[in-house]
Order: sequence, then structure tokens, then C-alpha cells
Amino acid sequence: MVDDEKDKHKEILKNISLKIEDGKFIAITGPNGGGKSTLAKVIAGIEKPTKGKIIYNGTDITEASITDRARMGISYAFQQPVRFKGIQVKNLIKLAAGDNMSIAGACDILSEVGLCARDYINREVDASLSGGELKRIEIATIIARGTKTCVFDEPEAGIDLWSFKNLIKVFEKMHNEKDSSIIIISHQERILNIADEIVVIAGGEIKDKGKKTDILPELLQGTGGCKFNCD
Repeated sequence: MVDDEKDKHKEILKNISLKIEDGKFIAITGPNGGGKSTLAKVIAGIEKPTKGKIIYNGTDITEASITDRARMGISYAFQQPVRFKGIQVKNLIKLAAGDNMSIAGACDILSEVGLCARDYINREVDASLSGGELKRIEIATIIARGTKTCVFDEPEAGIDLWSFKNLIKVFEKMHNEKDSSIIIISHQERILNIADEIVVIAGGEIKDKGKKTDILPELLQGTGGCKFNCD
């Protein structure tokens, strides 16, 4: 259970029981305000549960800090990526990799996320970058880290259609080539369609979960629209 800071008696998550297997691509979806982003933050350690436990690779990490969880192999991508004025893209990627990465290696990763290294490697991670550019640079840092668990909170939020299509390709490549568990919070059918499993959360509870082939048809209306309030 996670309580709202403004109202200690309001439960945001309740009765959550979820097991994520190694190497799986899990999409978590549901109506707005249902608790999806809160669950992502609980996994990353940004929010702390008031009840229950979080077990990671057999270790109780319920009280572990964000930093400790990052060291254990959990990466988190914000819905609105953080800007770092004064830090160049190459230094951010090298920092994510533990500084054990060459400039050539950083350039290769930028290419993986669809950015021309020549144009971006020396750019500052500041307000001069668009939302789509920031999203891809943030994903580049997660690829550089090479963690076992990658959590993305609504990666489609605030980006243009062209950038979104390219992000789909990046996630597919990560899933096919990296030995990582991927957890994505999303409303978008195209993201749900490339997941192995879908978890549906509404009212702070898991309403359904299972293989994509079983869950996705139930979420889509006859016209192909999403039953939820999908922005």
C-alpha cells in the first residue's frame, strides 16, 4: 500500500501481488489515476510502501534507497526526463556506464536510439533539447548502464509521433538483444502489442494480468480503440 502524502488515509495501491520474471517485457496499463506510475516509483524506490514487501532477486529491498536499487540493477526513466544544464550528452552517457565507456561507445549508443552522434554527443542536456530528444537520450543512458531491470514511466508522454515510432523500435531492440526485464507504464496499444505480458491496474489494484495474446483483445473495442481514457 502507498499513501498519498496529502491524505494519509487515501490508499493509492492496495493488495498488489506481482511477480516479474527475468527477461520479460511487461506492459502495465489502465485508466488515468489508477496507480500505474505510483507502482513504477515503488519499484524504483522513489515511493515507499506502507505495507507489504518488495523482493528483488531474493533480497528484500523494501527499505532500500533509490541509489541502492540502482546499484542492484534497477533503472528508471521518468515520464518527464530530467534536464542537466552544464552536462554534455557524452558525459551523461559515460556517467551512466560507470565512466568505463569511450566516446566511440557513447556514439554507438546514441545511434541505437536514433540520434546522430555527431549532432548530439557534445550537446548539453538542457532546454535546447525537445521532449523526444530527451526521451531517447535518457534511454541511451539506460542502455549504457546495462541493468537487469528497466522501468519506463509513460515513455510516449509529450513526444511527437515520429519520435514515438522510433521509440517502439528501440524497445523492440532492447527486448530482442538485451538480457533485461523491461517494465513499461503505457496507454499505447503499440507498446502493449510488443510486450510479452500485460498487467491492468485500476483503482490501485491489479484487475487482470497475463500473456499479451490473452489480455490485449479484451482491452480493445471492436473498432480497435482503447477502453480506457487514453490520452
